[in-house]
Amino acid sequence: LQAPLHRSLRMYHQGLLLLSALLFAGTCAAQSYSPADISQWSERRFSEPTGYRLEQRGDGALLRADCSNGQASARYLEQQIDLRKTPVLRWSWTISQPFSGLNERQREGDDYPVRLYVVKDGGLLPWRTLAVNYVWSSAQPVGTHWPNAYTANAQMLAVSSGVPAGMTTLERNVREDFQRLHGQTLDQVDGVAIMTDCDNSGQSVTGWYGSIEWLPATSSSTDR
Repeated sequence: LQAPLHRSLRMYHQGLLLLSALLFAGTCAAQSYSPADISQWSERRFSEPTGYRLEQRGDGALLRADCSNGQASARYLEQQIDLRKTPVLRWSWTISQPFSGLNERQREGDDYPVRLYVVKDGGLLPWRTLAVNYVWSSAQPVGTHWPNAYTANAQMLAVSSGVPAGMTTLERNVREDFQRLHGQTLDQVDGVAIMTDCDNSGQSVTGWYGSIEWLPATSSSTDR
């Protein structure tokens, strides 16, 4: 693709194209997806595909994502999740190093070593598709949020930042995050996706993803 057309498609990459691809597939209660499960999720490519593969670490496996030479692809799951029953999303990840010198609020800096999308499908009205995009930011402090550089329908939230210190486990109340970032209280979301991409920066990075779980809210379910 020529550069202008590629950049135009990137607008949908971060928002409407990827997010509208997530269709209804049956409401589920508490769910857990291992790295092996995630490795089998459907793939969507936006450039040459990121190299996803299982890697043994200690007593278990992680999903390793190697990105170089402008790669960008996601793994996504189409599945309705009832946020009234399981609003809490828990996962673990780490990275080799952050990207250098990126402005993640601009299109030229819209790359992340690891990210996790949660999507509310707009159905027949794709412009109503919304996402919260949990990211490992290379530049923004933890807790910072901003509109995606290509579409405000995807709100970025830095939940990890900077130099890694081993595997990090995180929990977010997705229902509360959609309310805070999009002003909507949702009863369900319709899909989840992970992506490691480097097609804007051209830098190389490796990310590792552990298990992803949907859990009920409890008194001990706090964002961390």
